[in-house]
Formats: sequence, C-alpha cells, structure tokens
Amino acid sequence: MQILDAQKENKIVPLFRLGFRVFFLGGALFSCLAMLVWLLSLRGMALLPGVSNPIWWHAHEMIFGFGLAIIAGFVLTAMQNWTGIPGVRGWPLALVSGLWLLPRLLMPLRGELNDLVIVLDLLWLPLVAGFLARPVIQVKQWRNLFFAPLLMFMMLLNALSYYAAFSHNWLLAERVFTTAVLAIAALITVMGGRVIPFFTARATGTDKPDAIPALEKLALGSIWLATLGWLMLPRTSLFNGLLALVLVIAAVTHFVRLSRWNNKLTKDIPLLWVLHIGYLFVPLGLLAMAAAILNWGITVSLASHWLTAGAMGTVILGMIARVSLGHSGRPLELKKPMVIAFMLVIIAGLVRALLPMLAPGLTRMAYDVSALAWVMAFGLFCRIYWPILTQPRADGRPG
Repeated sequence: MQILDAQKENKIVPLFRLGFRVFFLGGALFSCLAMLVWLLSLRGMALLPGVSNPIWWHAHEMIFGFGLAIIAGFVLTAMQNWTGIPGVRGWPLALVSGLWLLPRLLMPLRGELNDLVIVLDLLWLPLVAGFLARPVIQVKQWRNLFFAPLLMFMMLLNALSYYAAFSHNWLLAERVFTTAVLAIAALITVMGGRVIPFFTARATGTDKPDAIPALEKLALGSIWLATLGWLMLPRTSLFNGLLALVLVIAAVTHFVRLSRWNNKLTKDIPLLWVLHIGYLFVPLGLLAMAAAILNWGITVSLASHWLTAGAMGTVILGMIARVSLGHSGRPLELKKPMVIAFMLVIIAGLVRALLPMLAPGLTRMAYDVSALAWVMAFGLFCRIYWPILTQPRADGRPG
C-alpha cells in the first residue's frame, strides 16, 4: 500500500474501515438487545410502546434487522477479496450502517407503521446492493452478481412485510417472513458450499472433496425453488403437496452434500464443527417445513425456528467469529469463552425448535431458555470481539 493510502486509511475510524466491522458488531449487539426486549415483553413488560404487534416486530427485526445486517457485512467484505477492488469504507459505510441502525432504534418508539421508519428501512439494502454490484460489473465477475438482486429481493420482502402490518394481514406476514427465512437458508447453502469444505480441507490437511455437479444443481435448485414456491404458490392441497416434495428433496440433497465434507475430522476444531452443525440445521429445518405445510403436527412458526434459531444463529456466529479474526490480521485461534458461545447458540436453536415438539407443555420454558442462551452466546462474541472490531488490524494492513 502506498504511503498516501496508509495516511488516508489511518484517518478512517477503524469501525468503518470494512463492512464486517460495523455490521458484525452492530448486528450481534442488536440481536442481544432485541432478544432481551422480546423475552421481557413476553413477561408483560411494556418495552415496545409504539409497536402494535410485538410478534411481527420480533420476526421482522431478527430477520431484516439482525440477519440481513450480518449478510451485508459479510458480502461487503468478501466482495473486496472476490473482485480485488477495495471495499466500501469511511463515510459511505457509515451512511449505510446508520440507515440500518435508525429504524432499529425508532421502531420500538414510533411503531412499525411510522412513515419515517419504513422509508429508512427500505433504503439501506438497495445501497448495499449498489455497493456490491459496482465492483462486480467493473471486473465482469458475473458469478457474484447474484448477491445484488438477492438483496433487492429481500428489500421487496421487507416492503411486503410492512404492507402486511399496515393491512393487518398476518397470514401474509407469516408467508413473507417464512420466505425470507428460506431465502437466508438458501444463501447459507450457497456460501456454505463454497467455504465449509474449503475451511475443513485447509484446517485438517486433507483434500477438498470434488463437488458432484448433479447434486449441487439439485440441492441448490430445490431450495431456491422452495423459497419462491412458498411465496407464490396458492395454499391448496395439491400445491402444498408439491411444495412439501420439493422441500424433502432439498433436505435429502443437503444431508448428502454435508455428509461429503469430512465432518468427522472437525471434532477438535471449534471453528469447523460449529459450521458443520449449523449447516445440519438446514436440512432438518426443511423437513420440518415440509411437515408444517402438510399440517403434520407442527406449526410453520415452530418449523421455521430450525432455520432461524438453529441454522441462522449457529452459522452466523461461527462465520463472524472466523471472518473477524482473518480480516483483522489475527490467527484463527479461539478463546475458550467463544467455544462456550458456540455451544450456547446450538443449545438455543435445539431448545427453541425441538423442545416444543417433544413437550408442548414446556414451550414457555423453551422460549426463556433459548432466548437467554442466545443472549449469552452473542453477548460473549461482543465482549471478546469488541476490541478486535473497533481497533486497527493487528498486522497494520488496511481493512
């Protein structure tokens, strides 16, 4: 890096030197706060004075507030590696992260139907999509361009969720939120297929298994088809059966896909086993979703938590722990409390998704235990990674 570039980099607050910093830390902090508010709201405390439907708020904020923040941080950071063009930083990054944060802070006070909240919340994802598309188009790396339309699709789902709240159409809200959850699960499978086998091979000194083209097309194609089908297909017995079949095909193919990634070699490497276990939640969640659409003794809400509290929470915590170390110039070595955080987030997912299925009478306890385990897991991340994400790289390089 040139001296001039170094001087320019040093003038930027470290938190805004690359997307992973502000969005990983902000998303993790927000998830802790939002989960605590949700837990206390269930206990009858009036902590959301402006919100007319706290259930809508909880689902919306954990998907579009927490989940999309982490995704934005990841792709804004990864795009620099993929294209070789410096990532967004400085005031543009501060602007887009501020546009993400303001609706999170305003919604509990002004409510989900407030015009300012809605406008701000619909602005930040198109900005992220633009930041991603520009370098991809510049270097003609079309493989990674799909992130931009995916983020625009999520923005449209976000807009639909506000429309559902405005019209009090809670069936539409559930359909939109579930579609968004399936889309995030599909993104996990896309990125997981790229990085999990690679990370595993490199850390264990083994060969990365060759992908089977037919399996990859069937696994990824079926989960994206299920995502679109959940949003667009009418709810008739015929279409529900077809959608359930697609979900089962997706689940089976992702089980097979995961089984080929040398899982047994990861048992002593927390940064690996957390990703493998997190990915396992995806096919389990897809099977639960198939059962839910067929009304086989499980609700859509409960089934979706295999993908949210389970897959999304576990994979996100594993990825942000690893990416934050690598992109801050530090060795991939975990402190023991972070391993405890991994176990806590897995417990959060299992308790929230499995316990109400096995013992419906303990559902309330499942909410409490899962929420507290989540808060402790992401709270530990915030405590450990605060200095890592708010200070310059350990090796002195930019980013």
